[in-house]
Amino acid sequence: MRAQVGKATFWLSGKWLEIHAIRLGLPVEKYFTSEAILPTSNSTFFNVAKDLIKKCRDYRDSADARAQGFYPYFRRIDDTFGNHVICDGEPKIMIGSNNYLGLAQDERVVEAACDAARRFGSGCTGSRLLNGTIKLHEDLEEALAIFLQREAVLLYSTGFFANQGALISLTEDDDAILCDRENHASIIDGCMFSPAKLVPFRHNSASSLRARLKRLPEASGKLMIMDGVFSMSGDIADLPSIIETAKEFGAFTYVDEAHALGVLGPAGRGTVHHFGLNDDVDLVMGTFSKSLGSMGGFVAGSAEIIEYLKHKSRCLIFTASMAPAVAGGVLKALEIMQAEPERMDALWRNTRKMHDGFRSIGFKIGTTQTPIVPILIGSETKAFHFTQRLYEEGVFATPAIYPAVKYGEAIVRTSFMSSHSDSDLDHVLEIFARLARELGTFDDPVYSEPGRRKNVFDFSLQYANGSEDVRKDAGAPPRNGSSLHAVIPG
Repeated sequence: MRAQVGKATFWLSGKWLEIHAIRLGLPVEKYFTSEAILPTSNSTFFNVAKDLIKKCRDYRDSADARAQGFYPYFRRIDDTFGNHVICDGEPKIMIGSNNYLGLAQDERVVEAACDAARRFGSGCTGSRLLNGTIKLHEDLEEALAIFLQREAVLLYSTGFFANQGALISLTEDDDAILCDRENHASIIDGCMFSPAKLVPFRHNSASSLRARLKRLPEASGKLMIMDGVFSMSGDIADLPSIIETAKEFGAFTYVDEAHALGVLGPAGRGTVHHFGLNDDVDLVMGTFSKSLGSMGGFVAGSAEIIEYLKHKSRCLIFTASMAPAVAGGVLKALEIMQAEPERMDALWRNTRKMHDGFRSIGFKIGTTQTPIVPILIGSETKAFHFTQRLYEEGVFATPAIYPAVKYGEAIVRTSFMSSHSDSDLDHVLEIFARLARELGTFDDPVYSEPGRRKNVFDFSLQYANGSEDVRKDAGAPPRNGSSLHAVIPG
């Protein structure tokens, strides 16, 4: 009889055990610790390999949340109009979308996407390297390069792929990637999949970055990467000090502008332009799934970097190219964003209104400086319950829990659009205030017993005493840096 364990094959016959190792000379004791588990001469074929899907059968988190009536994810949207959606036949005010400039539903953008599909079809059915490059791709790359004042741009099918593709391709075994610990999951995964060593530094801290750069060999390749605007906390990267520090040590600099494009900087060019650092940042990445109202991503840099990535980035070469409708729609959205600066003006009016409104109610919103407004709730259960009650009251938002944020500091993540009306926003604030009283939000320890908590986040860099401050009081003036940990899709 035959039993396979890993790469070793065992032939069992009666009381005799003959081991035939196909590739590995592994002792049988490594797999069988007692005679009780060995088969008898009458036994049939068996396999003692690990059951890979046991974790799937055992997974109960989502089922338990559904059973309690507050599962907040994968809610079906039946229709969308402006900043409202229809779910279960009821209208909801959408405050969980990254559609900052309201362009996703703009009729001109939609028509441009339809025109592109009519001309080039529903898909390109191939990669950019082979048969998947159409004129719209090159038109969009050229328009973005001009807009961002870069030599060249390369489109990717998703923003996730853009970060992965660039980080994996640009680094080698002896290199190091210095990564802000609140960077987006696409950056974290790109760092993990790359051949380089991952060196995290404390969020938005030039001093922490400096300390880690000092420990690296002087001759090693170094790449510093961070978000321009952080997707959970909503704070803005302290790029001036961080870029200066990185350049002092000869590090290549890379900024993800996913949540900054269309939000910050002249004409919405992003955080790099907001600080006047375009000549000091080597590579900029962005997405089309926020302000430009679609999907996909890009990297922008020197012509030589882009030419290299076009021929070395597996995330570009081995996946189908961006759909024509996406490229056509984004090209029109980019045009509108530049022609209608009043959209950014309205976005910032709404942002200031909601910052002031939530703080006046008593909510802690951390260090946000942008349309991303994290509402601190506390326990994970309370955050789920609060989100469900919002939904029942006609407000669509989503919670973020550990490990997206620190354990015990769950939030309701809200984000606001230029298209929100004052009446929409007033209604949202009224509902938040009422639910905070109804659900006892301010009785949670994060409000009633503020102080220091043990940091149990996986990607942690703790203070010397092993703990970190909880998020700062909402009444404190805005400043860069936060204790939220933002390793989730944004």
